Amino acid sequence: MLVLRSGLTRALAARKLAPQVCSSFATGPRQYDGTFYEFRTYCLKPSKMNEFLENVKKNIHLRTVHSELVGYWSVEFGGQMNKVFHIWKYDNFAHRTEVRKAVAKDKEWQQSVVPNLALIDEQETEITYLVPWSKLEKPAKEVHVLWWNENADSRAAGRHQSHEDPRVVAAVRESVNYLVSQQNTLLIPTSFSPLK
Repeated sequence: MLVLRSGLTRALAARKLAPQVCSSFATGPRQYDGTFYEFRTYCLKPSKMNEFLENVKKNIHLRTVHSELVGYWSVEFGGQMNKVFHIWKYDNFAHRTEVRKAVAKDKEWQQSVVPNLALIDEQETEITYLVPWSKLEKPAKEVHVLWWNENADSRAAGRHQSHEDPRVVAAVRESVNYLVSQQNTLLIPTSFSPLK
């Protein structure tokens, strides 16, 4: 089980995003460090989640030939339902460009995607980097604002404990002025997700 915490800062709130597809790119010194992760979110038509996931499960091997799938989850609760969330790893932007070109030319993958296109209402993508003090492990302890928990009860216990830590309280007090909104989402790994 993973919990995705997403927030909207005042700077991001000022942007006007397209209603159907939106994309965010990280900026600053981490942008030049090379390896990054693409977070992709698909909002599906109600009652089409199982059909969509079965199609992906059957054909994901065609896509993972081109780049590394870190994980693939469905939303259990928190935010919009009928949503899947997946993370792809890239060495740099040139690597991502090469992969996107190869995927576009892969006829077998393209044909496997066609049945799912009609099941998707919205798509979002975001480029993210690991924070300097973290690393990606299986199971991961933390990625960006993606937190791994054994279960929902252990997450609740950890949050209660962190609220008693003066370092966490201080960090929240310092950053809260930049936050416009925050949302937590419980993610359940799919059977084909490398990262559980």
